[in-house]
Amino acid sequence: MEEEVNYVTVTFKTNHISTLEKPNNMEIIYDEVKTQGKEWDAHSVIKVTSELRRQNFTLTEENLQLWSEKAALERIKEDLIRERNQLNWTVEVILDYEEFPVKKHCPQKVCKPCLDDWLLFQSNCYLFAKYGYSNKWRTWEGSRNDCREKHADLVVINSQKEQEFINNHTEEYNDEKHGYWIGLKKNTRDPWIWVDGSNFTQTYWSTQEPGYQTSCALSNPRKDPLANWDKASCTMKNCWICEKKALIRPE
Repeated sequence: MEEEVNYVTVTFKTNHISTLEKPNNMEIIYDEVKTQGKEWDAHSVIKVTSELRRQNFTLTEENLQLWSEKAALERIKEDLIRERNQLNWTVEVILDYEEFPVKKHCPQKVCKPCLDDWLLFQSNCYLFAKYGYSNKWRTWEGSRNDCREKHADLVVINSQKEQEFINNHTEEYNDEKHGYWIGLKKNTRDPWIWVDGSNFTQTYWSTQEPGYQTSCALSNPRKDPLANWDKASCTMKNCWICEKKALIRPE
């Protein structure tokens, strides 16, 4: 035999409550109660309803706990992804070497982004080869060879921030024609191109016009910081700037 289902309606009356005291949300509670020939009074229905509400509140607290744990797991996931990307970056730098100089880059087994005398900017290391004596200066090709010996290349300038960084770390020397070789060159009929094969994104030329069939570019600290690239004979001897990827990429 099927169980009898009784529907009980409980109405909270307000005969003795003034309009000022009357709650805004007067409730009529409907509850479905299964009985086996047993009568349920209003007090019993209210008790059952209260128990159901208490259980719902507990579930809400459990959901909040689950959400909190989910957020914590998301943060852990983000940290792991960041660490993985850092490790992949470092491995890529190491694999560029035939024999990675561990003792130089990681003294006391603690790795540094850049070697001594190199400056870190964003994700790259820079060496400003500054020499007061002319016997240390080099041609554009000689400067590039020095950078390559250091597992680097002449600097490639991709942004205004990088241009300003370089300008802030170069110094005037000798006369107004001398500056610092950068990784930009052109042959007679070829366009200007960076040593990494990339084309221009931004340029910071001074007003000087090229006077040579083969020209190379240098950064002149005497000129306007945002217009200080000069064009000169590649056989002229200057100081220079090397650039390479940092072993550890800054966050």
